[in-house]
Amino acid sequence: MSMNMGELVKAVAGTTSTSEAEAKAAIAAVFEHIAGAAAKGEEVSIAGFGKFSVKDRPERQGRNPSTGQAMTIAASKKVSFTPAKGLKDKL
Repeated sequence: MSMNMGELVKAVAGTTSTSEAEAKAAIAAVFEHIAGAAAKGEEVSIAGFGKFSVKDRPERQGRNPSTGQAMTIAASKKVSFTPAKGLKDKL
């Protein structure tokens, strides 16, 4: 089971006594700021929740799934999430 954006908005609106429109705007702003920080290569740490950081993925060898031929996969960056102890404990 997974929670989508609409369900998250309803849950936040119910918990904070705000409208769904205000909750959606706040959630979108949080995600936008996390994405903006990641685009700059910055780390975002949220106490009790976790840390978002950017990691480099080096160039590597792979295979084309349709032909099976070897190919080089270009170096890239990815966003990594490391959960905080408080979040791990809830699991």
